[in-house]
Amino acid sequence: MHKVRYYLLALIVLWVSACGGNVTKTAIVPPVIKDTTTPQVATAVTQQPTEVEVSTPRSTLSAGDWKYRPIIPTVSDAARAIYQRGLKAGNDPQVFSKVGDCQTSTDFFLIDFDHPGRYSLGEYSYLQPTIDYYQGSFARQSMAVQDGFNVAAVLSPLRADRKYCDKGETPLACEIRLNHPSVIMISMETNFNMQTAAKYGGYMRQIVEYSISQGVVPILATKADNKEGDYSINAEIAAIASEYDIPLWNFWAAAHYLPNNGFDLKLNDGFHLSYGQNNFADLANMERAWPWRNLTALQALDAVRIGLNK
Repeated sequence: MHKVRYYLLALIVLWVSACGGNVTKTAIVPPVIKDTTTPQVATAVTQQPTEVEVSTPRSTLSAGDWKYRPIIPTVSDAARAIYQRGLKAGNDPQVFSKVGDCQTSTDFFLIDFDHPGRYSLGEYSYLQPTIDYYQGSFARQSMAVQDGFNVAAVLSPLRADRKYCDKGETPLACEIRLNHPSVIMISMETNFNMQTAAKYGGYMRQIVEYSISQGVVPILATKADNKEGDYSINAEIAAIASEYDIPLWNFWAAAHYLPNNGFDLKLNDGFHLSYGQNNFADLANMERAWPWRNLTALQALDAVRIGLNK
């Protein structure tokens, strides 16, 4: 018994990676989505989501193609089919969840959109219907978001919050059961003890397939950093989005052309993003990465909301 406990503790240590400090983000000006139609809210059934057949993976991208993918995703028929299955199973069309690490758990990420006095959309006022549509999801504490989380940790029952999660339940399964989201935004940085992109992708595919099995549409996010040195993690993320025909939020393409590629100048560590408030009307503020991270994340949600309800 003592050996088993020791082994489990060793696994926990392997799953945890440092992700301290504040984060900041960068960007290229993303395409403006003109469609401001607010989709009609679908009527949700009151039963729990049930496991369904996952999408058949499609062919992968060629190396380097991911850099030219749009910042803001489009919605495929496959994603709409996942969404409709989820609604029939009881998922809430006006709820999204988050899966992530310190760059997602921080108070900088999306939370302000649940507080009307803490953001200014400026020329992006067309995004207000999406803020209204998903009200309550932006600031909610996800069971699948925590400092030190990585793609392996969110699949481990050892990392679940036992105050809210059932015995043997993973953080991802717990979050979906409790929140009944129709969409799940997955933003996982390198933060994985420098494991290979292939191993990262193996865990990410499990996250994607479980989400799809529950009728939840995953939005995968690329990352601003290149800690692995060859952008192989971003290439893997984009390839997975292509394989499963699900939305890709290409944040890297937004951050890469900001000053210092969107990274904080004082820390200058190639990871922590430059901080700015969510005032999208302030041009000087928009030289920093965090406003772009929040703006492009919101644009991704807006595009997915509209696309799923066509």
